[in-house]
Amino acid sequence: MAATLDMAFVMDCTGSMASYINTARENIEKIVEALVAEESIDVRLALIEYRDHPPQDNTFVTRYHDFTNTVRQMKSWLQECSAQGGGDTPEAVADGLNDLLKLNWRPRSTKIAILISDAPPHGLKQSGDGFPNGCPAGLDPLAVVRKLAGMMITLYVVGCEPALVPHKEFFMGLAYATGGQYVPLAGAQALTQIIIGGAKEELSLDKWMDEINEEVMEEITSEENYDEEEIASKIHSKMAEKGYKAKKLTRNAMGMGPVNDTVKAISKMSSLSDVASAPTSGAACVSDVAHTDVYECVEDTLDISQVQRMVKKSIARNKELFTE
Repeated sequence: MAATLDMAFVMDCTGSMASYINTARENIEKIVEALVAEESIDVRLALIEYRDHPPQDNTFVTRYHDFTNTVRQMKSWLQECSAQGGGDTPEAVADGLNDLLKLNWRPRSTKIAILISDAPPHGLKQSGDGFPNGCPAGLDPLAVVRKLAGMMITLYVVGCEPALVPHKEFFMGLAYATGGQYVPLAGAQALTQIIIGGAKEELSLDKWMDEINEEVMEEITSEENYDEEEIASKIHSKMAEKGYKAKKLTRNAMGMGPVNDTVKAISKMSSLSDVASAPTSGAACVSDVAHTDVYECVEDTLDISQVQRMVKKSIARNKELFTE
């Protein structure tokens, strides 16, 4: 039986995002063809567009389009998608992510959400924030990603840099909370390779999730006394000894790498207000991304960062058994 992939795009559709929307529109067929040809999968696509709440933007807050298995339908949605407006710098990120919960995900599919953004959510102490206390609808992005993780939805954040750099650790934390990744991008030209490579990596890692779940449940003897990092290290050693391999999205021949302690702490925070009052490390809040960066997908031995992400997924997906 062919593997199944449900992949949803969550796109900032404000004025600065035109090149990314155009790239997605022009290459969506290429993306699907690459996955079907090389991975032999049954793939469905969904699209969520978001802008902002009035009075910052008076067009729409979000528009979502549920899963389709036809490229033509996805192209049609993207054709109607345009970049305009936005008002202040922060946008309705929380609302866009929340719409992922409304989609009709298949129970046994590999589930990937790809957030493409160049602006933070409301409530992160951004200068000129029209809603400094957060989303006016009361949505908290950290609470939303926890629900996504529980539904086995992996979040990839494509961070359009340098605009997103001041909030890079926050977005890394959102992705990591679901076992996903933050991928920096300097221009829309490499977006297609990132989407294809990220999907291939997640499909590859999903093959090991049953084994990871068994290992995690063996290691966790108490809901209150376990070390996530230590568990990942033990499991990685076992898998390395067995020579386990997986596909990996790389930038300039290197993986996205491990996340720092600040990002890990953000991934466990309960609310956006906690993030807004916490210091950043500064280590991740720089950008070395360039328009000449090369993104590829390669097969290699499982690395520690991949195992850490899978352990994160396992704990999130079994939250009725484990508590942070």
